[in-house]
Amino acid sequence: MGDVTAAAGELAKTISGPVLLPADALWDDVRRVHNGLVDRRPAVIAQCRGTADIADAVRCAREQNLEIAVRGGGHNVSGRATVDDGLMIDLSLMKHVHVDPARATARAAGGTLWKQFNRETQVHGLATTGGVVSTTGVAGLTLGGGLGWLMPKYGMALDNLLSVEIVLADGTITRASADEHPDLFWAVRGGGGNFGVVSSFDFRVHPVGPMVMGGLVAWPFDRARDVLRLFRDRCAEASDETMLFGALLTAPDGQTKLVAIAAGFFGPAGDGDAVLGPIRTFGQPVMDAMGPLPYTQINALLDDAMPRGARNYWKSHFMPDLSDEVIDVAVDAHARCASPMSQILLEHFHGAATRVSPTDTAFALRSPGFNCALISQWMDPAADAASTAWCKAAYDAIQPHVGPSRYLNYLDHDDAGDAALAAVYGPNVMRLQAIKAKYDPDNVFHHNVNIPPKA
Repeated sequence: MGDVTAAAGELAKTISGPVLLPADALWDDVRRVHNGLVDRRPAVIAQCRGTADIADAVRCAREQNLEIAVRGGGHNVSGRATVDDGLMIDLSLMKHVHVDPARATARAAGGTLWKQFNRETQVHGLATTGGVVSTTGVAGLTLGGGLGWLMPKYGMALDNLLSVEIVLADGTITRASADEHPDLFWAVRGGGGNFGVVSSFDFRVHPVGPMVMGGLVAWPFDRARDVLRLFRDRCAEASDETMLFGALLTAPDGQTKLVAIAAGFFGPAGDGDAVLGPIRTFGQPVMDAMGPLPYTQINALLDDAMPRGARNYWKSHFMPDLSDEVIDVAVDAHARCASPMSQILLEHFHGAATRVSPTDTAFALRSPGFNCALISQWMDPAADAASTAWCKAAYDAIQPHVGPSRYLNYLDHDDAGDAALAAVYGPNVMRLQAIKAKYDPDNVFHHNVNIPPKA
């Protein structure tokens, strides 16, 4: 590693954003990511304001033999957006969104959060598939897949990409689309940050909102098995206009365990009550917060349950169906969970997101079914061991019921290597390795679920 202080000084002469060292007042706040369990300390942070800044930062890191981590929204649970003793390329100052309603497109800079993207597109009554937590970054979510409320109707976030501007490992800047570097465009749609730093995204946007139907209904925990069977039955009948989530969680009082169904309906306004009514009228819910609401609000529905700085450890796996046995395992696991902040989410995959061939994009998770996300979340460092152990035990318990696939964006820091690649990319691994060898032969961008280059 070279002279970091001197390198930072040289970088500061060229880039338009701040260059931070550990002695700087802002360094400690900027280095922190969403997951409070992650406590890494970069040697230098380049807060980029544009693509040229990113290119200079990449070249500086290579000249000084510094490891590179790239932070978009910083929301990824694994903490791969930061690095010890290396250079963090921080895109958080790059939040510009430009909407072209005539062409039904929107361009987002690499540090944009979904709440900012949705705010700008909704001015025009437009949207594309985004996250289910509005503070998630556009970049990381899209490059790793991009599940969200609109995925049954319009596919994953990456299915709506038209092009990206990307800084490659040698510091050159290029554009990837169906017509320009189509192999790279195929790879970035699901390949995470393996191929470079994406400075901007061009999306196709669709007429949505501004008012939609949706929200959350919750029942006492002793109804969990019945409610999750209802969730399964409603999923079996769901049209492309309907997105459904099942959840095991704890009420705001921190003590009362609940079972819930979150739903969004994005079809004709007059049809919403008929679609969501069977959920609202089931049994005796203790909370019914389902009805007309702004599209921007449904995208922020889970924000309060995912506070920045909470300590997180996640496991997830995809399963082809939600059997009674799986329901029993999930309910029993949640009953044993001590942290009121932890949740078990069941995310239904169907519709447009599943009508794409697994080899059409690098993202290979295209089967109908359910993603089971085990979200262990807590505040007290003294609970680290117990909270992590609960998540691992619950993950072990669902293993007899899972399929071969996993969702990239939910993989934690200990999910890596050949097994992770096979679970995430399936038949696409070898093609991805060849494209990696073409665009990043030295594996500069490896602080991710890494795809090693191979010709």
